[in-house]
Amino acid sequence: MNEKFYMYKGYPLVRKGNELYYGFMSDPYVIWIQILSTKESGGEKIASKVRVIQMATDSSDPMKAFVKNTEKDCGLYEALDIASVWLEKALNVK
Repeated sequence: MNEKFYMYKGYPLVRKGNELYYGFMSDPYVIWIQILSTKESGGEKIASKVRVIQMATDSSDPMKAFVKNTEKDCGLYEALDIASVWLEKALNVK
């Protein structure tokens, strides 16, 4: 099965419910975004608070997989900007 993913700045973005994963699982790191709360805007629910977590993909100890994280009162666009910067730094993308 050949599935296509949404891409953001060259990396796949997969969403299931209030969780998003950003990056290639074959890379050493990915970003996990959790939508912690939402608000109504124009009849739509939008993220109002998120948690962004940088995770190692090859860690045998799940507790050591979490490299860094932050919680922000912001929407998905700002969360994706944080995720993009963290991922590029972690993967030394130039």
